[in-house]
Amino acid sequence: MQNITIGRRSAVREWLPLLALTFSTFIFNTSEFIPIGLLSDIAADFAITESRAGLMITIYAWVVALTSLPLMLLVSGVESKRLMCGIVTLFAVSHIISALSTGYWMLMASRIGVACAHAIFWSIVTPLAVKIAPEGRKAAALSMIVAGSSIAMIVGLPMGRAIGIATGWRNTFLIIGLISFAVLLFLSLVLPRTEGEKAFSFKQLPELLKIPALPPLYLVTVLLVTAHFTAYSYIEPFMAQTAGLKESTITLLLTLFGIMGLVGSVIFSRYYERHRSLLMRLAVIGICAGLFLLRPAAWSVQSVIAMLALWGLSYTFFGMVFQSEVIRNVPKGTSVAMSIYSGIFNVGIGGGALIGGLVCSGINVGAIGYIGGIISIAACLACIMYLQPRLKK
Repeated sequence: MQNITIGRRSAVREWLPLLALTFSTFIFNTSEFIPIGLLSDIAADFAITESRAGLMITIYAWVVALTSLPLMLLVSGVESKRLMCGIVTLFAVSHIISALSTGYWMLMASRIGVACAHAIFWSIVTPLAVKIAPEGRKAAALSMIVAGSSIAMIVGLPMGRAIGIATGWRNTFLIIGLISFAVLLFLSLVLPRTEGEKAFSFKQLPELLKIPALPPLYLVTVLLVTAHFTAYSYIEPFMAQTAGLKESTITLLLTLFGIMGLVGSVIFSRYYERHRSLLMRLAVIGICAGLFLLRPAAWSVQSVIAMLALWGLSYTFFGMVFQSEVIRNVPKGTSVAMSIYSGIFNVGIGGGALIGGLVCSGINVGAIGYIGGIISIAACLACIMYLQPRLKK
């Protein structure tokens, strides 16, 4: 009996570091997308248009895109625990500055600080989770990381939005900053020390890009993320203005999107190894279908629910499958490959937010799904014809 108890305690200790990383992904994803849920309030507070407020999302994403690779090359030799704690500290302090912002450009500067932390975090968190996972549980470890992101959509984004609407958007950023300091303490206590990767230089990048699957992985990613965020960046004004939904209903629907992320992470952990190709196709085709169905679904709450369920599940598959394929196809220099992936991902976020803003200003918010859907068709074709034949078996 004593041996069983000791074994259980040992098993719990094995998973605590992954739990700490899951909490980290929760706060990072909550922070990344919280401006989407508070876009109207931020715009009203600073007396600017929603399109200009949305520019904050674009600049954030492009800072991540521009700094991911240089920053990762700069810190690639740093011990992983020290690096993780350092970037969470920067993240927390930047949120306190966001809460104290007295003007639009001060808020923008604080978000750039968050973006720099983000650039390194998403380059190292998935490889680190796989590295410290218990033997034979790598897929489960990765699903925990994605679960943290999904819980951010289920709890973090709606709760942050509710707090912002009720007490002011600055309080949302303040609470994120305080929670971040608590997560920092947890990480410092349970995260094991692991060696960083060997120093990686710009001269080695051409060799990395010669890996057959990597360029098409990056291409499909930037196309699909651009398509997704063309619509998702403006989902709040779309639901309010085009679907005519109430604030409380919009919050619940954004929660549904996150719930589908949890469902997707469970499906991924069970079936990814046996059905890699199928899950990848479901991801890209499902996102494409969700985008084209966005406007037609706006006629009723029930149809919006069905559309968001499909879209949310497909987007979860996309995030998990594509990150897994980068790790699988790049066994050496993984963090650098992931930093490029993160940068390209954020090019897509920024580009999508910019295109969505132009659609809102030049056409109307109701067209964002159709424009995103057109872009996603190119992603589907590139995935099926160019990417899947090159993936490592």
